[in-house]
Amino acid sequence: MKVVDFFRIKIILFIIQILILSLFIFYFRYHININFDSAVSIPQQEAQKVAQFVANYVLFNTSSGMIFIYFIWIMVSFIPDFVYNNFKKAYSMNLMTFFFPNFFALTFLYQHSKEYFNSNFLFHLLNSILIGLIITIISLLVSIVIKKIRKDKIDDHLEDLHIIANYIKSKCPKCGTEFDSTPTFCYNCNTKLILKPEENVEF
Repeated sequence: MKVVDFFRIKIILFIIQILILSLFIFYFRYHININFDSAVSIPQQEAQKVAQFVANYVLFNTSSGMIFIYFIWIMVSFIPDFVYNNFKKAYSMNLMTFFFPNFFALTFLYQHSKEYFNSNFLFHLLNSILIGLIITIISLLVSIVIKKIRKDKIDDHLEDLHIIANYIKSKCPKCGTEFDSTPTFCYNCNTKLILKPEENVEF
């Protein structure tokens, strides 16, 4: 896979995960209340709106908010597992998606709500680390399950092919030459090979 294609897939997955998170937030009308610094200019008010928007993706201050944030991130963490079927790629994608809203939320809070930032930074940091660990563990478990399922399917296909390959083998009754197919004539002794009706393969 080319480097450009690799990053293209990363960007597409990132957008898909953020869109799904946005749908959850919009549908359940999730909102975290943040006390921003007062007496700010209009540009700062716009920045506060952005901070509030990003904070809804990662921050919480109630038990129900905690359940919601954990739930939506666990849900979207399944997507890279099915796309990549690779633990390292899946969890790195999940952590990258999780890192960006966390980083911007905390950065905006530091700039526009220092009191809230100072009093809640450690709490949000520890929860971010915990969610990151949960996402990593889930990525590992789901990758193992998917690999197991796909391996079983491949093994079943190989077994079917092996059965078919053995079933269509034939042997010349005159000279004993074995064939991996069912030819009309034996290439060794030129004997016409006539299969019994029960030996014919039906498809």
